[in-house]
Amino acid sequence: MQNFHELVDAVQTNCHITDARHAQDMTMCIFLLEMRQYYRWEYDIPYTDNLPKDDLGNWLIEREQLWNTLEDQPYRPMPLSSGACDTFEAATVNRELVAQGYVYSAGYGRFHRPHFFLGRLHRAEQRDGFQVLEADCEYARDLIAPPAALQGNTIYIRREAVKSFLWSKFEEWNVQQRDSALGRALACYDFERAPDQSLARMTNVEAEAMILHELGEGLAGREYGDQAWGEMLMTCSRRRPELYARSVRDNLADCLSTLPTLIERDAQPSLHFYFANFEGMRKKLFPLASSAYQAWVESGNLAPLKAAVARGREHWRATGNKMIEARRAGEAEMRLVEIGEGAIL
Repeated sequence: MQNFHELVDAVQTNCHITDARHAQDMTMCIFLLEMRQYYRWEYDIPYTDNLPKDDLGNWLIEREQLWNTLEDQPYRPMPLSSGACDTFEAATVNRELVAQGYVYSAGYGRFHRPHFFLGRLHRAEQRDGFQVLEADCEYARDLIAPPAALQGNTIYIRREAVKSFLWSKFEEWNVQQRDSALGRALACYDFERAPDQSLARMTNVEAEAMILHELGEGLAGREYGDQAWGEMLMTCSRRRPELYARSVRDNLADCLSTLPTLIERDAQPSLHFYFANFEGMRKKLFPLASSAYQAWVESGNLAPLKAAVARGREHWRATGNKMIEARRAGEAEMRLVEIGEGAIL
């Protein structure tokens, strides 16, 4: 691409603007952890290498100074060969970029935070009516790097972000080293003797599991009605109602696609890893899934997990529709919390 460097600069500038506006939304602990990973990406430091403390500290100061100059700036348009394009028109941008071996994403994540990235296209395919765009090397990104996302009918998988997420989980287990779902998942690889090869293998396996989840998100959108769900979610001005709503949809997505497919394939490493990350509100709402997983671990029998998934599929479909109807009827935001708290399965 003749204007590739100009495009990278525009995307990275928009990433800095997002960080300037939203970095303060995180707790200090999460902020520092994310900044460490961001620094590692920016300087291409191998996961097995320690970060230089003094350089990292200076970089943190410089980055916050940069953000102070950008917080009030508007997002820059995308400089395409065909002309400037709005930064959130990812489908338009990708019509030009994908054919040249690149992939771009722009959308909103949790709590209405914008996310952007520009990467090298690793693979493109069609699955169940959805376009899957998988990126490997990333040229521009913001502080938070979601490994996977669904935007419209397009699923984005970011392999660098998947690797970073998996390595953080390995480091987490390395401190505790206890019998757990995470330990069982990691035991399927050989991180102690071959960390790089194990990370590459696990990235391939878990990238597929993430595609299954995003396919489930797409199917859940069809169940609820994408427009109705989006309108309900955009009315959430507080975090707790949005968290309940997103957790309900996540549980439906996994009962529609992720879990039934992993069970059918007998994908044991991914099943263990799924429950290693089954936490927070999703777990609180769906304790039946956790007990079914434990039954499988103890007996080797997948029947309880299959039954939990079947029950969950109908339950979360009905719960999500109740949330949509509540907001459609003009009920207060806290009604979503009431529905969620009464929907424990």
